[in-house]
Amino acid sequence: MKLHLDNPASRNLVTGYGAGYVAINHRQYASSLILLPDRIIESWAGGGYDALVEDDFAAIRALGPEILLLGTGNRQRFPAPHLLRPLIEARIGCEVMDLPAACRTFNILMAEGRLVAAALLIEAMPS
Repeated sequence: MKLHLDNPASRNLVTGYGAGYVAINHRQYASSLILLPDRIIESWAGGGYDALVEDDFAAIRALGPEILLLGTGNRQRFPAPHLLRPLIEARIGCEVMDLPAACRTFNILMAEGRLVAAALLIEAMPS
């Protein structure tokens, strides 16, 4: 799917997503990443959903977002509560959704000026 929004102040926007990729500002990424309005951190959670550890979320805490959108790939899956401890302790909200919903929600919250981060687990999407 392609998304089209005006890009305010050269912020990062999700411009599309599909089987095994997400496009940010029209550039495709094929591995999991952390997306913030002003930067992209590649190679996050390289082992995918099943390999998530608490340190993956501690890395997000260090970035200081107000809210984290966790895009868990092709379907919504909730991580074990103990993995989210770094976010809970820092009072960072976390919303869990599938990858497409996380991409759309990121664009909306970013356009509202919110300090949002999206942790996107990219995997091949079924056809």
